[in-house]
Amino acid sequence: MSDSRLIMYHKHPTSARTRFLRLPYGGVCGFAALPPQAELDAGPRGSAKVSWHPFAVLHAAEAELGLAHGSLEIESGFRAPVRSADVTIEILLARFTAIDPPLALAETLGGAFIDLTQARALPPLELALLRRAYELILG
Repeated sequence: MSDSRLIMYHKHPTSARTRFLRLPYGGVCGFAALPPQAELDAGPRGSAKVSWHPFAVLHAAEAELGLAHGSLEIESGFRAPVRSADVTIEILLARFTAIDPPLALAETLGGAFIDLTQARALPPLELALLRRAYELILG
């Protein structure tokens, strides 16, 4: 069985301030908490021989958030498999394309945009995923 989740972030084009969308459940992997026993797959980060296209996940997230098509964009260099029992969850990274983050939307959902320093209370797995995402975002 396979599943996928999105970490969604906004990077301001002028200041480069980077904030992640923390969802109502308290984490950043949209749209539900990862299983408690899940672990980041330490295997090679190379591409699999067969892969699926992430746009279905992207469009589902835009619909879930009530955003217009094109409001999120996949970061193609980020895929992080997380394993738990018989489930593999592929974590992807998506960027909000607007100049400013949709703060009102996040508040309406019961979430918030957080800086990396505000993520300290997240589970260790989500912190590891955010570290990988931040490394890619900042280059």
